[in-house]
Amino acid sequence: MSGTIDELLKNPVSFLADASADEDIAISTRIRLARNLGGRAFPIAATPESDLEVCELVSRAAAESGALGCPECFSFDPAELSELDREILLERRLASREFIAKTGGTRLLVRSDESCSIMINEEDQLRIQALRPGFCLDEVWSAIDRLDDELGSRLDYAFDSRLGFLTSCPTNVGTGMRASVMLHLPGLVLTGQIGPVMQGVRKLNLAVRGIFGEGTDNRGNLFQISNQTTLGESERQIIDHLKLVIDQLITHEKNARRQLLAHDRYGTLDHVGRAYGVLLHSYKLSSEEALQCLSGVRLGVDVGLFSGLDIHLVNELFIAINPAHLQKAAGVSLGEPERDIRRAALCRERLKPRV
Repeated sequence: MSGTIDELLKNPVSFLADASADEDIAISTRIRLARNLGGRAFPIAATPESDLEVCELVSRAAAESGALGCPECFSFDPAELSELDREILLERRLASREFIAKTGGTRLLVRSDESCSIMINEEDQLRIQALRPGFCLDEVWSAIDRLDDELGSRLDYAFDSRLGFLTSCPTNVGTGMRASVMLHLPGLVLTGQIGPVMQGVRKLNLAVRGIFGEGTDNRGNLFQISNQTTLGESERQIIDHLKLVIDQLITHEKNARRQLLAHDRYGTLDHVGRAYGVLLHSYKLSSEEALQCLSGVRLGVDVGLFSGLDIHLVNELFIAINPAHLQKAAGVSLGEPERDIRRAALCRERLKPRV
């Protein structure tokens, strides 16, 4: 198990690797499982020596089981990575902000295609993740359930017969599962329905977050919808409840888009056209403005207002314009003003019409 961030960047981003007519609203599906080892102090109370032992135990279990396609999988020690490389892991949704902020005793294992990964010694000793493009909760659950079983056959998980899996945070006790679907909802935003709809989602005991999880905003009209309850429900019940709500949200978004095209077509054309124009002609672009404009362009592609623009290109730009990916491509550390200039140049170049 080895690898570098440069090798990782040769992969297409796993959660944007594909797009189809049925997946224009649901961008990606992710499930995470929180696990700890029995008889060992959880990360919040562990010693540096214990953390390193857990890293070795989990890494060995992953290698022996082949659970992540080892030995071909990536293995990163965040303490040995530059700040820029750690941010790359965050932008690719392979690591959390809390994880990359730690200064030692952690490790990240990643399948070569980035579809599955394990954060070792984040809030819990294992944060197991499966991530796929589109709306595919059953597929992702099958993948992570297999991975969990393969690791669990070699590791002694902390488990209570009454409570379920034991975790550092009480809100994760039980299944230890967080299932989420990332949705692109510009129709609901433009029609002013997003507030009441998201209020209804929260009343159904689901969480609403931004693209990078807790504490982030909904830039680019991207919303992550996830379960909040892990105790007292089975994994199947959690997934079925989330599927039902996501289906309803997708229906609401489709209706909002039809409403826009039927009753405010020119307003919609103007929104999409202005977004495309900004990306095509700007010489300075902040991350926030670029994401909002890419959202407008993606809406235009999804509803058939562009004939020659590839949805895969738009998807790639959603990642390429982020600060760490932008600087990594440039091969040099850039301040915010320089990033804004390079971001605008990237969008102009990638989106310009080809003759």
